[in-house]
Amino acid sequence: MTDQTASATPVSPIPPKAEPTPFIRQRPVRIIIHTFLALFVVSLIAFRFVPGWLDPDFSKHIEGHRVMVGMDRQQVLKAWGSPNTMNVSHTSDGLRREEWVFEDWESPAVVKHRYLYFEEGKLIGGHFSGSDVRLPLPSAPEMVKPKGHP
Repeated sequence: MTDQTASATPVSPIPPKAEPTPFIRQRPVRIIIHTFLALFVVSLIAFRFVPGWLDPDFSKHIEGHRVMVGMDRQQVLKAWGSPNTMNVSHTSDGLRREEWVFEDWESPAVVKHRYLYFEEGKLIGGHFSGSDVRLPLPSAPEMVKPKGHP
């Protein structure tokens, strides 16, 4: 009896080559990317609290006439003075909200507004909006006097 086995594919003595690992999936690259992302998240969280640690009572901000989220009404009044307009409303939960509007007149044609928003006496945000620089209107032409009148 002879033992003969026929193979459909020839057996190669050389093992198949493994595909190279893509650059982004290499271990050192992944470590660098994850480290960068972790540091980025930590810096975002720290950025929110660092100004409060450096100036806990906002005295430096008040001296520099700057406002910052977390100030109360009295601190904002010391830094910027009183607003031109104050709008007060209440939410459905009973929270008191205030909008302070400051107007900065640069000329008769140009006014810029600063808005601050308070909730229960604490500054929660604000924004600045300017009325782009506009050219003044040309002066009205002098009245043309009819002939024969002095």
